[in-house]
Amino acid sequence: MVKAASALIANTDAEAASLVSLYDACPDIVHVVTPGVDLQRFTPGSGKTTARENLDIASDALMLLFVGRIQPHKGPEVLIRAIAEMLHHSPYLRAKLALVIMGGASGSGTNEPERLKQLAIFLGVDDVVHFKDPVKRDDLADWYRAADLVCVPSYSESFGLVALEAQACGTPVVATAVGGLRTAVSDGISGSLVDGHDPKAWSAVISRLLAEPQRRLLLSMGAVVHASHFGWERTARRTLDVYDLVLSEPGRTTLQAIK
Repeated sequence: MVKAASALIANTDAEAASLVSLYDACPDIVHVVTPGVDLQRFTPGSGKTTARENLDIASDALMLLFVGRIQPHKGPEVLIRAIAEMLHHSPYLRAKLALVIMGGASGSGTNEPERLKQLAIFLGVDDVVHFKDPVKRDDLADWYRAADLVCVPSYSESFGLVALEAQACGTPVVATAVGGLRTAVSDGISGSLVDGHDPKAWSAVISRLLAEPQRRLLLSMGAVVHASHFGWERTARRTLDVYDLVLSEPGRTTLQAIK
């Protein structure tokens, strides 16, 4: 398929490099077009205060949000263990701290939510960790706005749409420095990237950001600006540019069907 292609579209520079190094793709036909985010739906809106009022969340809560399929490779266990680490060192946080894990099981991980609930009980943080079913897209924007931090501890991620949606809503993101997340999150500008999945490392990064509201405010502003570069209109335009380039090649008048 790679050899037969007239053009290849990759999500990120890293993915483009992989097409060349692993699949011997010709660099000249590889184009990077990042996925887009709905910038009409995911906006800062009326802000965190209004979002929390809409969702009946305490104004002084320290809220962490995970959104995604409840599967091991998405890394929610990392957050539960990080929360336990945080409370071990700073027990006074328990009264205000909340980790919301939003999503449903899928694929082979149908028992994962129950396993994570049992883990939270075992670690003594079940009063802080809250599981919530997925919500409608329009409601999801308010959840992003209500959070102090959105966490994306994935073990692999081709891009990371959740990270972009959250940033478009003005919420800083803490994510693993893997795959497309290194593009979706601007480290130190719109959030923080964490190397690896050591709960202690995650605990340290999250604790530091929760303790620095002014820093979070700066990241929030940076998040909106960063996400603005990934709108669907831009993605569509760049994709069409690739199509136009292919169709303009000498001797090409129609697209050949793939058999």
